[in-house]
Amino acid sequence: QVQLVESGGGLVQAGGSLRLSCAASGFTLRDYGMGWFRQAPGKEREFVSRISRAGTSNYVDSVKGRFIISRDNAKNTVYLQMNSLKPEDTAVYYCAADFVPRGGSYYQNSEYDYWGQGTQVTVSS
Repeated sequence: QVQLVESGGGLVQAGGSLRLSCAASGFTLRDYGMGWFRQAPGKEREFVSRISRAGTSNYVDSVKGRFIISRDNAKNTVYLQMNSLKPEDTAVYYCAADFVPRGGSYYQNSEYDYWGQGTQVTVSS
């Protein structure tokens, strides 16, 4: 059974850092693209970052230079290191697994097959 479990969220002051983790079970994480998305209150879920099977990483412009996605194959876990956090980063963060290529883009929600339950990140000003 495929399962994704996020952790590491919390309350942090602006300028601070958090590291989110997404532990995968039921599949080998390195064989698939993995993404991080976020959803702020009243807004649609948006793409944040992604790491491909080959290890290529992509980021939404608003987090470039501040966030880093990485993968630990031995732990079957993907991480999102978030630095220089801003109040506008406040959201529920989700990780997702891309199992079946659909011809869409990695930044589209519809491209992903499995989702975690989310972890809340709150950045105070």
